[in-house]
This record gives sequence, structure tokens and C-alpha cells, in this order.
Amino acid sequence: MLDQVDARARPIGGVSALGLLRGVDHIYATKGRDVIHLDMRFKKPDRKTLLGLLLGPTGHLRAPALRKGRTLIIGFDEDTYLRLLR
Repeated sequence: MLDQVDARARPIGGVSALGLLRGVDHIYATKGRDVIHLDMRFKKPDRKTLLGLLLGPTGHLRAPALRKGRTLIIGFDEDTYLRLLR
């Protein structure tokens, strides 16, 4: 089942963005040229760190955002998409 939300029509901000983390074991967030991987099973970062990875300068969820199973991918990095979405 695929759920798709147009973030332009329904922006996802702060607390709502944190709600996306329920049931997530891995976060891959692209920041510039870096891809940050967090394994939430072993260490859960503080709220400020999580919001810094999830939200863009507008205060809304960064795009693209994709969840596959227990993995959340924030931002676009071609190598990450190729590796995780096969």
C-alpha cells in the first residue's frame, strides 16, 4: 500500500514530522552532500537533532521524504535511493 501526500497542499511541520518516526528503525537524511544515517534501534537522538534532520528552512518536512518499511529517507541522494529501494 502506498500513501502519498502532497506537502505543498498539506505541509507537515514540527510535531507532526516527529510523528512520522513511529515504527522507524533507520533514518537516512541528506544534508548538502552528506548522508546521515541514524539507527534508531540503538540510539535515539534528542528532539532538536531529529527536527534538524527532518525539517527544512520553512519549518516543514524536507522533500522528498519517503518511507519504505521501517526506513525513512529524507532529502534526495541518488546512491542512497538506488541502494535502499531495490
